[in-house]
Amino acid sequence: MNPDTIAFQDVTKRYGNVPVLNGLNFSVQAGECFGLVGVNGAGKTTLIKSLLDFCAIDGGEIALFGIPHRKTASRQELAFLPERFTPPYYLTGRDFLAYLLKLHGRAFAAGDAAAMLEALDLDPAALGRPVRAYSKGMAQKLGLAACFLSGKRLLILDEPVSGLDPKARALVKRHLLRLKAAGHTLFFSTHALPDVEELCDRMAILHGGEIRFVGAPAECRERFEAETLEQAFLNCID
Repeated sequence: MNPDTIAFQDVTKRYGNVPVLNGLNFSVQAGECFGLVGVNGAGKTTLIKSLLDFCAIDGGEIALFGIPHRKTASRQELAFLPERFTPPYYLTGRDFLAYLLKLHGRAFAAGDAAAMLEALDLDPAALGRPVRAYSKGMAQKLGLAACFLSGKRLLILDEPVSGLDPKARALVKRHLLRLKAAGHTLFFSTHALPDVEELCDRMAILHGGEIRFVGAPAECRERFEAETLEQAFLNCID
């Protein structure tokens, strides 16, 4: 059998004596869209940083494509967008995309880049402007475009629709569904529970450093006896 795309086994992370992640166990299967939800400070960003080996864990194991997460090879097939994404201000949008695609082992194609920006409602003319002239929403679209153009099998997105207007949010979700249909694995954190219900095969609720629920959004509503996913989430963490 193929290994899970992402696997957490008894993962613990502490800051000083304070546990932030406490014995996490869950996995993300190949080809699924998986949403990670939780209140502010629940540990979502720490979980993602641990997954990407940006910070050391204190116990347990994490694997990507069956490879221990500490090994560089485990990250060969992923693209990542952080929550507070700020591209280098001195680069143009074109220079930024060309640089990121080079890191991903892909050539910059002006036509593909322009089509992607148009799909995300960002004027392709922005490619010729320095990033310092971009609004937060424009910068977010540029980062998403870099991830989507990477062609990687796994996308890890921390609050991917942060700072986007309603039209852009709808277009990003449409493209995420296209990627899912093409067999890509999507793992993202979000506060937008309607997005989880619309996009995700499965979800996890992280609260107080512990996983309170893993399963389909419909299962979450059923287990916590709620008509909406929002109420189910509140019942889960109460």
